Order: sequence, then structure tokens, then C-alpha cells
Amino acid sequence: MDRIAGRESGYQAITRGAILVVAILCAACVVVASEASAQCTARDVLQNRLTLRPHSSPNNSPVLIKSASAVPVWKTITIGTFANSFALLNALNAAGCGIGDLAYEVLARPAFKVSNVRTNVELFVVSAAELDFLTDTVPLADIYARAQRLGFGLAAAEVAPQLRLQYFDQPMGAFLIGMEPIKTWDGAPAILSVANGGAGLVLVGRDGSAAAEVPVQSRFIFVRSKEAALVETLHVSP
Repeated sequence: MDRIAGRESGYQAITRGAILVVAILCAACVVVASEASAQCTARDVLQNRLTLRPHSSPNNSPVLIKSASAVPVWKTITIGTFANSFALLNALNAAGCGIGDLAYEVLARPAFKVSNVRTNVELFVVSAAELDFLTDTVPLADIYARAQRLGFGLAAAEVAPQLRLQYFDQPMGAFLIGMEPIKTWDGAPAILSVANGGAGLVLVGRDGSAAAEVPVQSRFIFVRSKEAALVETLHVSP
């Protein structure tokens, strides 16, 4: 009996040891997977800037824009890759992207929609100064109105978080998304901004009211309006 008890005791010790080893390995796998998926932390941003092929940065010298058709595509991203906003939010969290409280609120609102069709979207970077505004700050409504007259269109709200997930080598600075404002729970209109604030990549919200004053050097992400896109297509067609 003592021998049997001894064998059982040894077996249990081995079993416990094996379980402990498996648990440690699993924990290690989780850590590795977490580190592999994170892309938005300050350390990841630095590594991405060193290893990823950098995307073209917009020209810092303002050149007056006469038409959207004269502005080159800055970046093409894909939308419609998530089933719902919760899956999109989970992807942002998995990537380690910082999400501001206002941005969280915007993504949780019923007005925030994700496309059910996978689509490539061409994005254009435009500053208020390039739209020929000369004052230090400009009302958001004025920026939108002039941009739309030149052939730019407002981006879908999904563009902001998708851009955050597809732009890991962003240099210091921020891009405001030219989008229809989404009202928060208390009814305040908000728009989204994709930024690298130095401590990592973030998605934040800001005042999206028509009268909101925006610095003239602020850069916006727009799409090309349907009308301008049609003209461009006709222009390049053989």
C-alpha cells in the first residue's frame, strides 16, 4: 500500500508539475501574442517608423488648392472589414491604440456605422490654410463648405478608426477626419481625430459643432466627392 501511495503521490506531483509548465507556456504565448498584435504603443511606433516603409507625408508648405482633382491621393485604406463597431473597437484595443473618452462615446453611438461591403477608400490631406483661409482659426462649417465646393467629400465615420488601424507609422501630429459630426449622449456634436501625441497612437474626439474654431494649420482627411470622382474617371478614360 505504501508503494502504491508513493507512486500515486509521485504521479500527482508530476501531473501538477506538467500542469504548471503548460500554464507557464500558455501565459508566455498570451504575452507573445499580445506583444505581436500591439502596434500603437510608443515603443511600437518607434519600431514601425524604423522598419515599415513610410507613407508619404503631406507637404507642410501650404499651396492653395483650386480643385480636388489636382490633389494627389495621400493614402488608400480599406473599410468594411469588421462585422460591427464592437469588433472594430476590440481591434483597436488589441492593437494597443489609445482611445479617448469622447471617441469611445462616438463609436458606441447608434449613428456610428460600419460598412457591410469591403471597399477601398482614397484619402486626401487638406489643411485649412490650403483652402485659402488667412485667419488664425476657422469655423469648422466654413472649412467643410469650401472643401466641398472644391470637390472634396466628407468621409464615413468608419474611416477614422480604420485609418488608425492602418497607419502605424504616423509621425508626430494629428489628422482631423472630415466627417459628419456624431452626437454624443448629451447631444454635443463630435468628430474624430487620428493622432500620434508622442506617447503612442491614439483615436480621440473633438468638438464637431459648426462654430468650432479650428487652427488654420490643422490638417483634415477628406475623400473625393462622387461628382469629382466621376469627372476624374471620365478624364482618365481612353
